[in-house]
Amino acid sequence: MRNSSRREFTALALAALGPRPSVAQSKSRLILLGTAGGPRPRANRGSPAQVIVVNNTAYVIDCGNGVARQLVRAGIPLAALRHVFITHQHSDHNADYGNLLLIAWTAGLRTRVDTWGPPPLTRMTSLFFQMNDYDIRTRIADEGRVPLVPLVHPHQITRGGLVTKDENVTVTAALVDHPPVAPAFAYRFDMPDRSIVISGDTKRSEALIRLAQGADVLVHEAMYPAAIDRLVAPLANAAALKKSILSHHTRAEDVGSIAAAAGVKTLVLSHFVPAEDAGLTDQMWIDAVRATYQGRIILGTDLLEI
Repeated sequence: MRNSSRREFTALALAALGPRPSVAQSKSRLILLGTAGGPRPRANRGSPAQVIVVNNTAYVIDCGNGVARQLVRAGIPLAALRHVFITHQHSDHNADYGNLLLIAWTAGLRTRVDTWGPPPLTRMTSLFFQMNDYDIRTRIADEGRVPLVPLVHPHQITRGGLVTKDENVTVTAALVDHPPVAPAFAYRFDMPDRSIVISGDTKRSEALIRLAQGADVLVHEAMYPAAIDRLVAPLANAAALKKSILSHHTRAEDVGSIAAAAGVKTLVLSHFVPAEDAGLTDQMWIDAVRATYQGRIILGTDLLEI
C-alpha cells in the first residue's frame, strides 16, 4: 500500500466521519498504534496494538513490538497507563507487554496498572520482573523511583463476560476462535459517548458477532487469502505456515459479513495479513469487504485516530 494512496484514503475516510471533535470536546479516543499482522517487523506498519483514552486514562489493547514508542508518537503520556488488555498469547500481541510496564515506569509512572488477559499472564508478569530485577532495584536506589512491582496487578481471564468496570468504561470479553491458541479474546469497551470492539485474532466467530451487536466501531483483523502464497513463498516452512494462517484468521469478505450481522456503524480493518504486499491495493481490501458490508469502512494505518 503506497503512502500517498494511504494518506488519500485516510483523508476521505475521516471526511466521511464528519467534523472531528477537539480533544477537549471528545470524551474517548481510539488510536491504532500498530496495524500489521504477524510477529515479523515491517517497514510501514507496527505490530498489533491500540489504545483507548478516556478522561486522560489510557487503556492499551495488545502490546506488539514497539508499543511504548508508538504511544509516545501518538502523544499519549506513558504515565497515563492504567489498564493493559492482552487478547491472546501470540508474540505479535504480547512481545512488549512487560517492556511497556517497565518503560512507562521509567517515564514517570507511579500509579497502579491493572493488566488483563489469558493465562499465563500472572507467571509472565512475575518472570519479566525477575528478569529485570537488577535494573529495577538499581533505578529505585539510584533514581529515587517508587517500587514497580507493587504497582502492577495482573488478572487472568479464561471465559467471556464482564472483565472490569470503572468510572470511564465497562469492558466485556468474548471467547473467539484462533486455534491452536486458546483462550483468545475479543474485547468490548462501552463508554458514555460510544462503544468500541477489538476483535483480536480470530476466524469468523459467532461469539464476536454477539459481543459487537450495535457497536459504534469494530476494529477487526483482515486476511486476503489470494496473497498468502506470496507472503510465505520465501520461507522454508511455507506449507505449514500457509495452512496455519488460513485456519485461524478472517477473510476480508467474512469481516464484512461479521460487521453486517453485528450491525456495527463503522468497520475498521487492522492486523492486515499480509501486512505489506505490492500486489494489494487499498481498493482491493475495500472491495472485498464491501461485497458483504454496506456501512462505513476505514483501512487502519498506524497512529490513525478514529
